[in-house]
Amino acid sequence: MGSGQSIRVALCQVKPRKGEVGSNVSAVRDALPSGVDLAVFPETVLSGYFVEGAAREVALTRRELVAALGAPPADRRCDVALGFYERGRRGVYNGMAYLTPAGDRYEVVHVHRKVFLPTYGLFEEGRFVEPGREVSAFDTRLGRMGMLICEDLWHSLTPSILALDGAELILSGCASPARGFGPASPLPANLDEWDRIAARTSKEHGVFVLLAHLAGSEGGKLFAGGSSAWAPDGSLMVRAPLFTEATTRVTVDIGDILRIRQESPLLGDLSNALPRLRASLDRAWAGEQADAGSGGPSRRDVPQPMTETGGGGARVTSRRRASRPDQPPQPGRTAASGEGPVADRPNDSDLLAVAIDPGLVESALIEFIRDEVVRLRGFERVVIGVSGGVDSAVSLFLACKALGPENVHGFRLPYATSSADSLEHAQLVIEAAGARQRTLSITAAVDAYIGEHEPDVSPNRRGNLAARLRSVILFDQSARLDALPLGTGNKSERLLGYYTWHADDSPPINPLGDLFKTQVWDLARHLGIPATIVDKPASADLVRGVHDEDELGISYHRADPILHHLLRGHDPVSLARLGFDETEVGIVWKRLSSTHWKRRLPTVALLSDTAIGESYLRPVDY
Repeated sequence: MGSGQSIRVALCQVKPRKGEVGSNVSAVRDALPSGVDLAVFPETVLSGYFVEGAAREVALTRRELVAALGAPPADRRCDVALGFYERGRRGVYNGMAYLTPAGDRYEVVHVHRKVFLPTYGLFEEGRFVEPGREVSAFDTRLGRMGMLICEDLWHSLTPSILALDGAELILSGCASPARGFGPASPLPANLDEWDRIAARTSKEHGVFVLLAHLAGSEGGKLFAGGSSAWAPDGSLMVRAPLFTEATTRVTVDIGDILRIRQESPLLGDLSNALPRLRASLDRAWAGEQADAGSGGPSRRDVPQPMTETGGGGARVTSRRRASRPDQPPQPGRTAASGEGPVADRPNDSDLLAVAIDPGLVESALIEFIRDEVVRLRGFERVVIGVSGGVDSAVSLFLACKALGPENVHGFRLPYATSSADSLEHAQLVIEAAGARQRTLSITAAVDAYIGEHEPDVSPNRRGNLAARLRSVILFDQSARLDALPLGTGNKSERLLGYYTWHADDSPPINPLGDLFKTQVWDLARHLGIPATIVDKPASADLVRGVHDEDELGISYHRADPILHHLLRGHDPVSLARLGFDETEVGIVWKRLSSTHWKRRLPTVALLSDTAIGESYLRPVDY
């Protein structure tokens, strides 16, 4: 590279279709921009990331990759870096290839195989692919490059090796699902963490860092996009939009590297110190091996902190921590917001634990509905059972924003004991959203079964019958309208087991299933859902006059922070130490612990080594 050379780079966010390598290759070719020197695509862009046991089915050899890409477009003959599953001699690898036009074909310049395979939390990569064993920089017609894949960049050792090996640009393809939609940042929390890592890496080594993030939805896991480029001084050069496909251009001036390294010679310091530190590194590695060989715990046995997840959800905030002067209550949140009497409110510090940025959540869920309904499943319309409660109202509003109100069919499905207010509120929210509507009474159908076979049925059984019949009707209407049923159940109900099995949880996609009830209320206010619906006491409306709190023994405002902390690894004893009421913790813990079966598919007797979901593993959207 000449000292003053500029490279025109495009960060290309693409939404791959799971397992459809051919169509994804076409999408990559279509996304190649004109007027650039290098196009960088995300991790696993040719197959989708969460392919699980199908990794071998979608993997390509390097020769097959070149054949699939075909001839470089005459008007877009740029170098290309892209992620794919590579089939090698010893197994399948998560790879990133750098290719350059060579006549009527692409030539493979270098392939990096992902070294650090996340196998924790929602990641199981280490089960299905082999780890790479080498990190090295390489020469291209544009200069000396280095490539890493996703978690590779989280470990300081790998970019250090590339920088010491002469790389001046580090290209990283990423497939990091969006998690953490708190109010502290306009970005999902995992992208905040990526920003910190990229800024640190570029500044420490005086290199350009270019991140291409995957977009789209895979089985409900949303990839946020937000690709970014970072200058050698650690400053952000450009940011791609969130959640959508996009081509974002940036010009890299190689001359900046020498200037910045002269001002901040950190890489030179590392190069000079490394020979003296190698003995320490060897000793540390030898110590780990000795521990592992002695039968005692090695560092690999120690539970590891979350890395690629970027925090996973809203920040953990206990009552004690949130009361510190450096953690003031969230502006605009008061103890009087939401349903229920003020005396039943938890502290602001508890509410902070589950606070969300409703605008960011809205954008994510609208894109989720569009992706799952239209792009991935091929539908144009959805059907929703509208109860008059806040959950179905939020799903209805989101669907209308995502698909257009003319493609959203809201059904009122009242039973004789349904509240008159519920029917009126359902009408109100359907009209406010502009959706299509239809009312189908289920009274005669439910009563016919009861009168014929079960005249002594209890109110709870009658309520569950009504809930399951509503689901049957929605699926039948979905077949009539060629529409997809859209779910409305929230995370609090799912964790507490407070829903009718194979009824409320039966729709194939659900935008609200990872939102606590209190978060749904916040989102509802943001969406402008009528206050009459948002502020009324929560009720399943299965038994006349019975509200959720009556049956649960605790309000959602008090249960949600407890659930949040339990999911983050606390137990009842540690929550009591944090100041939570022991009786309330006991209520939540008992419900959470006794309802795992409701959150799983039916238990199947395992009789072979090819059992579905155990050995035969394919993602839901494969």
